[in-house]
Amino acid sequence: MPELLNTIFSYEFLTRALGVGLLISLCSALLGVSLVLKRFAMIGDGLGHVGFGSLAVATALNWAPLALSMPVTVVAAFFLLRISANRQIRGDAAIALLSASSLAIGVFVISATTGMNTDVDSYLFGSILTLTSADVVLAVGLCVLVLGLFVVFYNRIFAMTFDERFAQATGVPTGLYNSLLAALVALTIVVGMRMMGALLISSLIIFPALSAMRHGRSFKTVTWQAALISTACFLVGLLASVHFATPTGASVVLINLLVFLALSISARRRF
Repeated sequence: MPELLNTIFSYEFLTRALGVGLLISLCSALLGVSLVLKRFAMIGDGLGHVGFGSLAVATALNWAPLALSMPVTVVAAFFLLRISANRQIRGDAAIALLSASSLAIGVFVISATTGMNTDVDSYLFGSILTLTSADVVLAVGLCVLVLGLFVVFYNRIFAMTFDERFAQATGVPTGLYNSLLAALVALTIVVGMRMMGALLISSLIIFPALSAMRHGRSFKTVTWQAALISTACFLVGLLASVHFATPTGASVVLINLLVFLALSISARRRF
């Protein structure tokens, strides 16, 4: 373990990956608790596909990828909230509709232009070890913004998560805070795609929250446990990928899966 840590801090690209990965893991876990409790956990998967579609379009037009994907993904998050409120199209169906459509657009644009290239491929499957200094600055700035807003509006997010109707009756503008939550998730997804890829980013939102819920009995406890689990799993996953030369995103997901299974087994034994 000490040798692996020394290896990481000996290379600048690994140090960048470590710092950005820990921040994204932390943001994803904090937001994931509310999303899982609101039965909206797969929003990460849907928005990841939206991000991929917008990145494909940006690449085809020779535009800055994040400059296009960021606003498009935020708008898609708002649209997802509106369409999921429709009595005919609820939660999972709305996400599936948006996800499949966006992925199809991305694949169509790629096939109609130059085919799959390295940049789009890295966003689809993740490539955190190729982060540039500009990527790091953008990621850190957005993660600090997400964390700051989450801390400031923690009480409102808590009230909205457990009983949205009661919160609305007490004067909390639930529509505004739902939109805020959606925007924070969208920003985290866009930044996280470079680390995990569009196909795996939802795992950072779902796994830590579910793992923390195996033993946590309060919102606050589950939230800080999810944050701890997420950052620890990323660190172990990164170390494993460096040691065994495996894909970083897949390694992180597998570590999260093992932790979830272990905590699920221990929770059953307790009862």
